[in-house]
Amino acid sequence: MVVEKVKDGDIVDCVDIYKQPAFDHPLLKNHTIQVLFTLYPLDNSNSILMKSSHLDPTEHTPRTMQNSSSSKLPSQVWLQYGSCPNGTIPIRRSSNNHQTNSYSHPRKFSVALTEIYSYSGAKGNIKVWKPYVESVGDYSSSQVMLRNGPLTAFETAQAGWAVNPFVYNDAKTRLFAYWSVDGMRNTGCFDLTCPGFVQTSHEILLGGDLDPYYGAEISIQISKDPNTNNWWFKFNDKEVGYWPGDIFQLMKYQATSVRWGGEVYSQKVGTHPHTETAMGNGQFSDHVFRRSGTITGMLIEANSNPPRQPDPETMFVSSDEWSCYDAYLLTRHVPEPVFLYGGPGGRNNPMC
Repeated sequence: MVVEKVKDGDIVDCVDIYKQPAFDHPLLKNHTIQVLFTLYPLDNSNSILMKSSHLDPTEHTPRTMQNSSSSKLPSQVWLQYGSCPNGTIPIRRSSNNHQTNSYSHPRKFSVALTEIYSYSGAKGNIKVWKPYVESVGDYSSSQVMLRNGPLTAFETAQAGWAVNPFVYNDAKTRLFAYWSVDGMRNTGCFDLTCPGFVQTSHEILLGGDLDPYYGAEISIQISKDPNTNNWWFKFNDKEVGYWPGDIFQLMKYQATSVRWGGEVYSQKVGTHPHTETAMGNGQFSDHVFRRSGTITGMLIEANSNPPRQPDPETMFVSSDEWSCYDAYLLTRHVPEPVFLYGGPGGRNNPMC
Protein backbone atom coordinates (compact mmCIF):
# COMPACT_ATOMS: atom_id res chain seq x y z
CA MET A 1 0.00 0.00 0.00
CA VAL A 2 1.30 3.47 -0.87
CA VAL A 3 0.21 6.75 0.66
CA GLU A 4 -0.22 9.50 -1.93
CA LYS A 5 2.83 11.58 -2.77
CA VAL A 6 3.40 14.10 0.01
CA LYS A 7 4.21 17.77 -0.55
CA ASP A 8 7.50 18.35 -2.36
CA GLY A 9 7.89 14.79 -3.50
CA ASP A 10 7.94 12.40 -0.52
CA ILE A 11 6.36 9.02 -1.11
CA VAL A 12 5.37 6.90 1.90
CA ASP A 13 4.90 3.14 1.68
CA CYS A 14 2.75 1.33 4.24
CA VAL A 15 4.69 -1.89 4.89
CA ASP A 16 3.54 -4.94 6.82
CA ILE A 17 5.03 -4.58 10.29
CA TYR A 18 6.51 -8.10 10.09
CA LYS A 19 8.19 -7.32 6.76
CA GLN A 20 10.08 -4.22 7.85
CA PRO A 21 13.86 -3.94 7.29
CA ALA A 22 14.74 -4.69 10.94
CA PHE A 23 14.33 -8.40 10.42
CA ASP A 24 17.10 -8.51 7.85
CA HIS A 25 19.58 -8.02 10.69
CA PRO A 26 21.38 -11.32 11.34
CA LEU A 27 20.75 -11.05 15.09
CA LEU A 28 17.03 -10.48 14.62
CA LYS A 29 16.11 -13.45 12.41
CA ASN A 30 14.02 -14.97 15.20
CA HIS A 31 13.04 -11.73 16.90
CA THR A 32 9.47 -11.37 18.17
CA ILE A 33 8.02 -7.87 18.17
CA GLN A 34 7.41 -6.74 21.72
CA VAL A 35 3.71 -6.93 22.54
CA LEU A 36 2.11 -5.61 25.73
CA PHE A 37 -1.40 -6.99 25.34
CA THR A 38 -4.14 -7.74 22.80
CA LEU A 39 -7.10 -5.45 22.12
CA TYR A 40 -10.40 -6.70 20.79
CA PRO A 41 -12.11 -4.03 18.62
CA LEU A 42 -15.85 -3.80 18.04
CA ASP A 43 -15.55 -5.76 14.80
CA ASN A 44 -14.16 -8.75 16.77
CA SER A 45 -10.91 -8.73 14.81
CA ASN A 46 -7.76 -9.02 16.89
CA SER A 47 -5.59 -5.92 17.09
CA ILE A 48 -2.18 -6.14 18.71
CA LEU A 49 -0.99 -3.16 20.73
CA MET A 50 2.78 -3.06 20.41
CA LYS A 51 4.36 -0.81 23.03
CA SER A 52 6.76 -0.69 25.92
CA SER A 53 5.70 -1.91 29.33
CA HIS A 54 7.07 1.01 31.32
CA LEU A 55 6.99 4.38 29.52
CA ASP A 56 4.55 6.78 31.13
CA PRO A 57 3.88 10.48 30.52
CA THR A 58 5.78 12.92 32.72
CA GLU A 59 5.14 16.52 33.64
CA HIS A 60 8.12 17.62 31.54
CA THR A 61 6.33 18.18 28.23
CA PRO A 62 7.17 20.61 25.44
CA ARG A 63 5.45 23.98 25.30
CA THR A 64 3.67 22.86 22.13
CA MET A 65 2.03 20.05 24.11
CA GLN A 66 1.14 21.91 27.32
CA ASN A 67 -2.49 22.83 27.87
CA SER A 68 -3.45 21.18 24.59
CA SER A 69 -5.36 18.12 23.61
CA SER A 70 -3.57 15.64 21.34
CA SER A 71 -5.93 16.60 18.52
CA LYS A 72 -4.58 20.14 18.58
CA LEU A 73 -0.92 19.17 18.45
CA PRO A 74 1.04 19.72 15.23
CA SER A 75 1.33 16.58 13.14
CA GLN A 76 3.89 15.43 10.62
CA VAL A 77 3.29 16.74 7.12
CA TRP A 78 2.67 13.31 5.56
CA LEU A 79 -0.49 12.78 7.63
CA GLN A 80 -2.16 15.61 5.71
CA TYR A 81 -2.14 13.35 2.64
CA GLY A 82 -2.99 9.94 4.05
CA SER A 83 -2.20 7.45 6.79
CA CYS A 84 -1.18 3.84 7.31
CA PRO A 85 -3.54 1.22 8.78
CA ASN A 86 -2.90 -0.83 11.89
CA GLY A 87 -0.56 -3.72 11.22
CA THR A 88 1.65 -1.64 8.92
CA ILE A 89 4.34 0.98 9.40
CA PRO A 90 5.12 4.03 7.24
CA ILE A 91 8.46 4.00 5.42
CA ARG A 92 9.65 7.01 3.47
CA ARG A 93 10.81 5.96 0.01
CA SER A 94 14.32 7.15 -0.83
CA SER A 95 15.75 7.77 -4.29
CA ASN A 96 19.18 6.52 -3.23
CA ASN A 97 20.38 3.30 -1.70
CA HIS A 98 22.89 4.76 0.72
CA GLN A 99 22.49 3.74 4.32
CA THR A 100 24.15 6.84 5.70
CA ASN A 101 27.12 9.14 5.26
CA SER A 102 30.66 7.86 4.78
CA TYR A 103 32.14 8.03 8.24
CA SER A 104 35.70 8.71 7.11
CA HIS A 105 35.10 12.40 7.91
CA PRO A 106 35.06 13.93 11.41
CA ARG A 107 32.15 15.44 13.29
CA LYS A 108 31.90 18.14 15.92
CA PHE A 109 29.58 18.24 18.91
CA SER A 110 28.34 20.88 21.33
CA VAL A 111 26.64 19.05 24.18
CA ALA A 112 25.54 19.02 27.76
CA LEU A 113 26.42 15.69 29.30
CA THR A 114 26.38 13.62 32.43
CA GLU A 115 28.19 10.34 33.00
CA ILE A 116 28.41 9.40 36.65
CA TYR A 117 25.63 6.79 36.80
CA SER A 118 24.37 3.74 35.00
CA TYR A 119 21.67 5.11 32.69
CA SER A 120 18.57 3.37 31.38
CA GLY A 121 16.98 6.37 29.72
CA ALA A 122 16.96 10.08 28.91
CA LYS A 123 14.59 12.74 27.65
CA GLY A 124 14.76 16.27 26.29
CA ASN A 125 12.54 18.87 24.65
CA ILE A 126 14.44 20.13 21.60
CA LYS A 127 13.63 23.35 19.75
CA VAL A 128 13.32 22.67 16.02
CA TRP A 129 15.27 24.77 13.52
CA LYS A 130 16.39 24.55 9.92
CA PRO A 131 20.16 25.16 9.92
CA TYR A 132 22.12 25.94 6.78
CA VAL A 133 23.96 22.88 5.43
CA GLU A 134 26.73 23.67 2.96
CA SER A 135 26.96 20.50 0.88
CA VAL A 136 25.33 17.15 0.26
CA GLY A 137 28.06 15.45 2.29
CA ASP A 138 27.39 17.56 5.40
CA TYR A 139 24.65 17.28 7.96
CA SER A 140 23.49 19.11 11.09
CA SER A 141 21.46 17.48 13.84
CA SER A 142 20.17 18.01 17.36
CA GLN A 143 19.47 14.99 19.50
CA VAL A 144 19.26 13.06 22.74
CA MET A 145 22.05 10.49 22.84
CA LEU A 146 22.82 7.55 25.10
CA ARG A 147 26.14 5.75 24.74
CA ASN A 148 28.45 3.22 26.33
CA GLY A 149 32.02 2.25 25.49
CA PRO A 150 35.42 3.75 24.65
CA LEU A 151 35.81 6.98 22.72
CA THR A 152 36.64 5.34 19.39
CA ALA A 153 34.30 2.35 19.61
CA PHE A 154 31.28 3.34 21.69
CA GLU A 155 27.77 2.05 21.12
CA THR A 156 24.95 4.58 20.85
CA ALA A 157 21.24 5.05 20.36
CA GLN A 158 20.04 8.57 19.61
CA ALA A 159 17.10 10.46 18.18
CA GLY A 160 16.09 14.02 17.33
CA TRP A 161 15.97 16.17 14.21
CA ALA A 162 18.43 16.51 11.35
CA VAL A 163 19.07 18.32 8.09
CA ASN A 164 20.86 15.63 6.11
CA PRO A 165 20.80 16.01 2.30
CA PHE A 166 22.72 12.77 1.76
CA VAL A 167 20.18 10.61 3.54
CA TYR A 168 16.99 12.56 2.81
CA ASN A 169 17.81 14.13 -0.59
CA ASP A 170 16.81 17.62 0.51
CA ALA A 171 17.50 20.36 3.08
CA LYS A 172 14.38 19.85 5.19
CA THR A 173 14.46 19.32 8.94
CA ARG A 174 13.39 15.73 9.57
CA LEU A 175 12.78 13.39 12.49
CA PHE A 176 15.46 10.73 12.83
CA ALA A 177 16.51 7.73 14.89
CA TYR A 178 20.09 6.47 14.73
CA TRP A 179 22.29 3.76 16.21
CA SER A 180 25.90 2.58 15.90
CA VAL A 181 28.13 0.00 17.57
CA ASP A 182 31.62 1.27 16.63
CA GLY A 183 31.85 4.92 17.58
CA MET A 184 29.82 6.10 14.55
CA ARG A 185 32.66 5.19 12.19
CA ASN A 186 31.87 2.27 9.86
CA THR A 187 28.51 1.21 11.24
CA GLY A 188 25.65 3.56 11.74
CA CYS A 189 22.10 3.66 10.54
CA PHE A 190 19.50 6.41 10.18
CA ASP A 191 15.86 5.40 10.62
CA LEU A 192 14.95 2.24 8.68
CA THR A 193 17.59 2.58 5.97
CA CYS A 194 19.32 -0.54 7.26
CA PRO A 195 18.26 -3.37 9.61
CA GLY A 196 18.14 -2.80 13.35
CA PHE A 197 15.41 -0.44 14.57
CA VAL A 198 12.01 -2.11 15.01
CA GLN A 199 9.18 0.32 14.32
CA THR A 200 5.82 -0.35 15.96
CA SER A 201 3.91 2.88 15.24
CA HIS A 202 1.71 3.25 12.16
CA GLU A 203 1.42 7.00 12.86
CA ILE A 204 5.00 8.32 13.05
CA LEU A 205 7.20 8.62 9.95
CA LEU A 206 10.94 8.36 10.57
CA GLY A 207 12.54 10.83 8.21
CA GLY A 208 9.29 12.76 8.21
CA ASP A 209 9.24 16.52 7.60
CA LEU A 210 9.03 18.55 10.83
CA ASP A 211 7.97 21.79 9.15
CA PRO A 212 4.95 22.35 11.51
CA TYR A 213 7.32 22.37 14.49
CA TYR A 214 9.79 25.05 13.33
CA GLY A 215 10.58 27.36 16.25
CA ALA A 216 8.72 25.09 18.69
CA GLU A 217 9.84 22.09 20.74
CA ILE A 218 9.56 18.38 20.19
CA SER A 219 9.95 15.83 22.96
CA ILE A 220 12.47 13.03 22.48
CA GLN A 221 12.70 10.15 24.96
CA ILE A 222 14.79 6.98 24.83
CA SER A 223 14.26 4.44 27.60
CA LYS A 224 15.25 0.82 28.16
CA ASP A 225 12.46 -1.59 29.00
CA PRO A 226 13.77 -3.55 32.01
CA ASN A 227 11.76 -6.61 31.01
CA THR A 228 13.19 -6.97 27.48
CA ASN A 229 16.33 -4.74 27.34
CA ASN A 230 14.79 -3.04 24.29
CA TRP A 231 15.56 0.68 23.98
CA TRP A 232 12.26 2.42 23.21
CA PHE A 233 12.03 5.73 21.34
CA LYS A 234 9.14 8.06 22.11
CA PHE A 235 8.39 11.14 19.97
CA ASN A 236 6.12 13.63 21.74
CA ASP A 237 3.28 11.47 23.08
CA LYS A 238 3.81 8.56 20.66
CA GLU A 239 6.00 5.48 20.96
CA VAL A 240 7.75 4.98 17.62
CA GLY A 241 9.52 1.66 18.20
CA TYR A 242 12.72 0.32 19.69
CA TRP A 243 16.30 -0.78 19.21
CA PRO A 244 16.41 -4.43 20.33
CA GLY A 245 18.93 -5.08 23.06
CA ASP A 246 20.31 -7.96 20.99
CA ILE A 247 21.93 -5.60 18.44
CA PHE A 248 24.18 -4.21 21.19
CA GLN A 249 26.78 -5.64 23.52
CA LEU A 250 27.61 -2.87 26.00
CA MET A 251 24.37 -0.96 25.48
CA LYS A 252 22.31 -4.10 25.92
CA TYR A 253 22.15 -3.50 29.65
CA GLN A 254 23.02 0.13 30.30
CA ALA A 255 24.42 3.41 29.04
CA THR A 256 27.24 5.20 30.81
CA SER A 257 26.74 8.64 29.26
CA VAL A 258 23.77 10.85 28.38
CA ARG A 259 24.30 13.75 25.96
CA TRP A 260 21.94 16.46 24.77
CA GLY A 261 22.93 18.82 21.99
CA GLY A 262 24.01 19.44 18.43
CA GLU A 263 26.27 17.78 15.90
CA VAL A 264 27.84 18.89 12.63
CA TYR A 265 29.32 16.33 10.28
CA SER A 266 31.60 17.47 7.44
CA GLN A 267 34.98 16.79 5.85
CA LYS A 268 35.64 20.51 6.43
CA VAL A 269 35.37 20.67 10.22
CA GLY A 270 38.67 21.36 11.95
CA THR A 271 40.08 22.84 8.74
CA HIS A 272 40.40 26.21 7.04
CA PRO A 273 38.32 27.20 5.24
CA HIS A 274 35.87 25.66 7.67
CA THR A 275 32.50 24.30 6.62
CA GLU A 276 29.67 26.82 6.67
CA THR A 277 27.26 24.18 7.93
CA ALA A 278 25.47 25.60 10.97
CA MET A 279 24.47 24.00 14.26
CA GLY A 280 21.15 24.68 15.96
CA ASN A 281 19.79 27.68 14.08
CA GLY A 282 23.19 29.10 13.23
CA GLN A 283 23.32 31.39 16.28
CA PHE A 284 25.70 31.05 19.18
CA SER A 285 24.10 30.15 22.51
CA ASP A 286 21.65 32.81 23.64
CA HIS A 287 20.82 32.40 27.33
CA VAL A 288 18.87 35.69 27.48
CA PHE A 289 16.25 35.31 24.73
CA ARG A 290 16.95 31.64 23.88
CA ARG A 291 17.06 32.42 20.16
CA SER A 292 19.50 29.60 19.54
CA GLY A 293 19.59 25.85 19.77
CA THR A 294 17.72 25.11 23.00
CA ILE A 295 16.96 21.95 24.99
CA THR A 296 14.71 21.97 28.06
CA GLY A 297 13.03 19.25 30.10
CA MET A 298 16.24 17.24 30.37
CA LEU A 299 15.62 14.05 32.32
CA ILE A 300 17.63 10.95 33.13
CA GLU A 301 16.81 7.46 34.31
CA ALA A 302 19.75 6.71 36.60
CA ASN A 303 20.40 3.32 38.20
CA SER A 304 17.02 2.12 36.87
CA ASN A 305 15.10 4.75 38.82
CA PRO A 306 12.16 6.73 37.35
CA PRO A 307 12.94 9.79 35.18
CA ARG A 308 14.20 12.83 37.08
CA GLN A 309 16.08 16.03 36.47
CA PRO A 310 19.87 15.56 36.60
CA ASP A 311 21.61 17.38 39.40
CA PRO A 312 23.25 20.49 37.89
CA GLU A 313 26.52 19.70 39.65
CA THR A 314 26.70 16.39 37.75
CA MET A 315 26.38 18.08 34.34
CA PHE A 316 28.94 19.91 32.26
CA VAL A 317 29.15 21.28 28.73
CA SER A 318 31.56 20.50 25.94
CA SER A 319 32.23 21.83 22.46
CA ASP A 320 34.76 20.49 19.98
CA GLU A 321 35.17 23.88 18.26
CA TRP A 322 34.24 26.77 20.56
CA SER A 323 34.89 29.44 17.94
CA CYS A 324 32.52 27.70 15.52
CA TYR A 325 29.86 26.16 17.77
CA ASP A 326 29.46 26.89 21.46
CA ALA A 327 27.53 25.58 24.46
CA TYR A 328 26.04 27.08 27.62
CA LEU A 329 24.19 25.43 30.50
CA LEU A 330 21.77 27.79 32.26
CA THR A 331 21.19 26.68 35.86
CA ARG A 332 20.70 29.88 37.88
CA HIS A 333 17.29 31.52 38.38
CA VAL A 334 15.52 28.82 36.37
CA PRO A 335 13.37 25.94 37.67
CA GLU A 336 15.36 23.38 35.66
CA PRO A 337 18.61 23.32 33.67
CA VAL A 338 18.38 24.75 30.14
CA PHE A 339 20.98 23.94 27.51
CA LEU A 340 21.80 26.56 24.83
CA TYR A 341 24.07 25.71 21.92
CA GLY A 342 24.87 26.31 18.25
CA GLY A 343 26.82 28.45 15.89
CA PRO A 344 27.36 29.43 12.24
CA GLY A 345 30.45 27.38 11.58
CA GLY A 346 32.59 29.32 9.11
CA ARG A 347 29.69 31.26 7.61
CA ASN A 348 30.40 34.99 8.08
CA ASN A 349 32.54 33.98 11.05
CA PRO A 350 36.26 34.77 10.59
CA MET A 351 37.04 33.35 14.04
CA CYS A 352 36.16 29.83 12.93
